[in-house]
Amino acid sequence: MKRFLQLIILSAMILTPNLAQAENEYLTQELLETPQVGEVTIVTQKDKEYLQDDASDNIETEFDVFDNVGKKDDKFKEETFAQKIFKTKIVRTDIPSYLLKDELTHNFKNGGSIEAFGAHRGSISALFNPHSYSTKYDDLTTEVGFFGRTKDERFDYRFSILPIPKEGKSYVDNMWSDMFITYNKIPHHKILIGRSRGQVGMEGGNSAYTLPFLNRSQIARNFGNLRTTAVKLIGNYEYADYSLSLGSSGRTLTSGMPGLDFIGWFNLKPFGSDDGKYGKLTIGGGLNAGHNNFNYTVGTVYIGYKHKRLWTNFEASIADGYNGGAGLSNKQAGGFAYTVGWKVKPYLQLIGRIDQFDPDRTVSGDTKREYTAGINWFVKGQALRFVLNYVFCQNDNAPDSQRIIIGSQIVL
Repeated sequence: MKRFLQLIILSAMILTPNLAQAENEYLTQELLETPQVGEVTIVTQKDKEYLQDDASDNIETEFDVFDNVGKKDDKFKEETFAQKIFKTKIVRTDIPSYLLKDELTHNFKNGGSIEAFGAHRGSISALFNPHSYSTKYDDLTTEVGFFGRTKDERFDYRFSILPIPKEGKSYVDNMWSDMFITYNKIPHHKILIGRSRGQVGMEGGNSAYTLPFLNRSQIARNFGNLRTTAVKLIGNYEYADYSLSLGSSGRTLTSGMPGLDFIGWFNLKPFGSDDGKYGKLTIGGGLNAGHNNFNYTVGTVYIGYKHKRLWTNFEASIADGYNGGAGLSNKQAGGFAYTVGWKVKPYLQLIGRIDQFDPDRTVSGDTKREYTAGINWFVKGQALRFVLNYVFCQNDNAPDSQRIIIGSQIVL
């Protein structure tokens, strides 16, 4: 009987159109757990299906890219570049991937490797106000640069710039992205020196190329989403990881040293770093404190869980002054964000978020709420992605509004 059923299933697959057949093959567990031909991000036997869902448990996910510096795939040498891109399958979506990894990689004769990259995130938004309608194109992120690893893997380095200036901001001040070097030879630790992303909140410290939504939550874009020039100690163990940073409270490269800035973050992982039986649970918290014309303090708590196709997290922050991506403020602010996502298929994800922000807790009736629903279509993992977001904005002291945002991301 079992053999008879297998023959029926095999016949159905043969008679099914090619497109459906390819889709079924893509969804098999074997594909999710086995390295595929042309796969940019290498998948090992430890990469179970639950690892394909975007719920960060590492406080510095962008450092994962250094593990594959200089590792090329020689299986496509006889094929054209277009054929290679078409056949490339990228399964993981929790870390950035690069479409032109092989073409933009150089391995030095005496050892060590360097990779160039370019990335662009953009969106078109349709804004519906009570008495008006408008559309706008936003350049969310455009970045070019390189990163590499030395021969003995003792040092990693990264340099990048943002060539398109942000509206209303100084180009010279804001063109500099990452400029750092890390030392890797202390077990379970990295020491970073230079300009890098600050871990103020979980989402506020995440790489732009792994964000589930086109825009960060309100607490992430006000308190986090910043870069700082500092010395940073990063520790990563099976059941815990942490980041301790001490540097300048100036958020631009040219701001000098207006005061000291401390950023600390700690994650507890009760189920371990690779255990998929019970999912991955992360409980975290952090503090950002410093001085820039005045003292500021931001405290954040986080809890995140993911299991197979489901991931969800909750993050809340409270601030007595802050110095984040939205600028410097002495207001007593606070807020929270709850997010949930579901992988319908490995390349299709449904997401939703409830997001609240109080810009001044000493004033009543000024709370802002955003309700967001969206779809992520991972054409080639995070290397080529299309996004659709619907946002309903509810303001206590202003008219409500709605926004539909269509975005794209490409990382070369």
